[in-house]
Amino acid sequence: MQTLAQLKRRIDSTGDLHSVVRTMKSLAAVNIRQYEDASKSLVDYAHTLEMALGIVLRHGPDTRLHTRRSARKKPGAVIFGSDQGMCGSLNEQVTSHARDQLTQPGKDAGQMPVICAGMRAGGLLEDAGIHCDEIRELPGSVHTITPHVGEILMAIDTWQAKTDVDHVLLFYARPKSAAGYTPHMVHLLPIDDQWLERHRYRTWDSTSLPMFTMDPDQLLSRLIQEYLFITIFRAYVESLASENAARLAAMQGAQKNIEELMEDLESQYNQLRQMSITEELLDIVSGFEALDQNSR
Repeated sequence: MQTLAQLKRRIDSTGDLHSVVRTMKSLAAVNIRQYEDASKSLVDYAHTLEMALGIVLRHGPDTRLHTRRSARKKPGAVIFGSDQGMCGSLNEQVTSHARDQLTQPGKDAGQMPVICAGMRAGGLLEDAGIHCDEIRELPGSVHTITPHVGEILMAIDTWQAKTDVDHVLLFYARPKSAAGYTPHMVHLLPIDDQWLERHRYRTWDSTSLPMFTMDPDQLLSRLIQEYLFITIFRAYVESLASENAARLAAMQGAQKNIEELMEDLESQYNQLRQMSITEELLDIVSGFEALDQNSR
């Protein structure tokens, strides 16, 4: 049976843990908000970009320059997980989804170039037999995502130049609800020529059509580069939002368990303290009765 001192130490350590969990829960909630705001802004920006693509495509640039395809379909992959734990099964779900897609018949996952954003996800991929050419740390906030995106785009350019990669896939967790997410895959490259053709005939939002003076092919190339940039940026944002949503849910569960443990420990402490007080009172009464008998 535990002593009062032991129970008091357990109550104090459990209280410290409860404080840490509450802090992590608050940080996760704050982080979710910034990534959700960034995601909404990206939706608006993507709409503007798609409208611009439609205007340029009306001038007839050759989309085949930007949608080159190969019969070999040599893929590369960028997989987004987490650097930290306590986010449920997010890493397991994303890496499992990536493994299922990359190990389909006709694909050699052991030979394709892979970048993993997230130390924990990288370890799971290596365990699954998918070698990561690079395991990158994740940005700490929305404001530090941009250089990470630029580095991934440069790595993809290197793949295309040195290893003839012609298909690039993104794997990440996409937010589904306030505390939910689902594994998601995006075909980053090659650009879907049907998608481009749909934008060629897209109606402009206003009656005043914009004008441009750049060469249409050059401008289309710049717009497609921007499309690739915001697609990877969005993968980072949604992955980080999912991670923090998963961590928030995990911390809510942990907080409930800790509070239940605190109630149980305090109940044990009060019972043991009451027993100690009762024993002391009985000892006092017994001693008083013994002295009273001796005095008689």
